[in-house]
Amino acid sequence: MKTKPFYCRMPLHSLFLTWLGFLLISLSIHVQAQPKTRNITAFEIKRGTNISHWLSQSTRVGAERQAFFTEKDVANIASLGFDHIRLPVDEMQLWNEAGQKEPEAFALLHQAINWSQKYHLKTVVDLHILRSHYFNAAEKPLFTQAAAQERFYQCWRDLSSELKRYPVTQVAYELMNEPVADNPEDWNKIVEKAIQVIRANEPARIIVVGSNRWQSHEEFDTLRIPANDKNLLLSFHYYLPFLLTHYQASWTKTAKYQGPVHYPGRTVTDEELAAQPADIANLVTNYEKSHIKTVYNAAKFQQDFQKPLDFARRYGLKLYCGEWGALNTTPKADRLRWYQDMVTVLEKNNIAWANWDYKGGGFGFTNAQGENYQPEMIKILTGKAVTARK
Repeated sequence: MKTKPFYCRMPLHSLFLTWLGFLLISLSIHVQAQPKTRNITAFEIKRGTNISHWLSQSTRVGAERQAFFTEKDVANIASLGFDHIRLPVDEMQLWNEAGQKEPEAFALLHQAINWSQKYHLKTVVDLHILRSHYFNAAEKPLFTQAAAQERFYQCWRDLSSELKRYPVTQVAYELMNEPVADNPEDWNKIVEKAIQVIRANEPARIIVVGSNRWQSHEEFDTLRIPANDKNLLLSFHYYLPFLLTHYQASWTKTAKYQGPVHYPGRTVTDEELAAQPADIANLVTNYEKSHIKTVYNAAKFQQDFQKPLDFARRYGLKLYCGEWGALNTTPKADRLRWYQDMVTVLEKNNIAWANWDYKGGGFGFTNAQGENYQPEMIKILTGKAVTARK
C-alpha cells in the first residue's frame, strides 16, 4: 500500500501557521541585524544675527552683564524678521580656572535660550574662545596638549548636560569658533572626538562644524567629517575684502590706512596706493598680497562660496555662513552695496547665515541701547522697514 507524503498528513491551517512562524522569526533576525539609522533632525534656519560681546569677548560681569542683552533685544530681533541667534560663549565666562561651572553665567545662557523660544527664535550655541585656543593667539595648546583637548571635551560634556533639555529642533551646538591649526588634521581629530562626546548622549542634536583657519571657505578640501552623520551643519565665515570690511579697524595691521576703499571692484587702485606714503602703501600691499588686485563683486562671492557648497553637497549637508559683516567705519554706500550682494548670493545658494553682529561693537545695526539706528542695513538683511533711532 502506497503511503502519502508526510506534508499531506498535516492540516493545511497548521502548515500555514508553521510557515508564518518561521517567516516572522526570519524577519526578526534580519531586522535586528541591520545597523540603526539616525533620523535627520529638522533644524531650519535662514537669517540670524550674532549676540557678541556678552558671554564672549567681554569683561562685563554682574548687573552690567545682565543688562547688556535682555528680553527686549530678543523681541526686537524677532520683530525684524530674523529666525535665529548665534550665541558665542567663552570658556572663561562659563567656567572658572578650576573647570567648575559659573552658575550666574549658565543662568544667563539658559535665560537667553528661553527668551529665544518664547519669541520663536532658534539658537546656535557657539563655544567661541577657549583658554587653550584663541584664533589670533600665537600659541594654541589645544592642538599640542592632551590635557587641553580633554578640557575642551569636558566643556562639551557640561554643555550637553545643561542644554540637552532643549528640543533638537530649536537649539544647535557649534563645536568651536574659527579653529586655526597649522596641520588641518589636528583639527579633524578634535572634530571627530568632540562629535563622539556629544553623540554619546545626544544622537540627534545638530552640530555645527567649521573649516580650519578661521573657518575659511578655502579650507574645505582639508576638512574631514563623519561620513554617515546627517545631523551636521557645515560652517564658514566671510570678511573679504578685509581692507574694506575692517576699514580703519584699530586691531588690524592696516589700521593706519586712511585712503579710499571701494565696492564693487578693486578695493583700492594702483593710483590710490601710489598716492599714499611709501610705508602705508607697502603695509597695505604686503598685508593684502594676492587680494590687492582682486575684483570683488557678487560673482566673486559665488566663486568663493563654491568650494564649501560642493563639499556640503557631497555629504548631503546644509551650509551656514555663521559670521560676515563690515565695520561701520567703512564708507556707507560701499558698505551697503557689499551687504546687498552678500545677502543676495547667500540666499540664492540656500546658505543660512548670521551677520556679525547685533550690537556688540562696530559691526552692529543697533546702538548700545539696542535701538535700530541703521535702517538701510536692516532693510537689506531682513527686508523690514524700520524707523531709525539715534
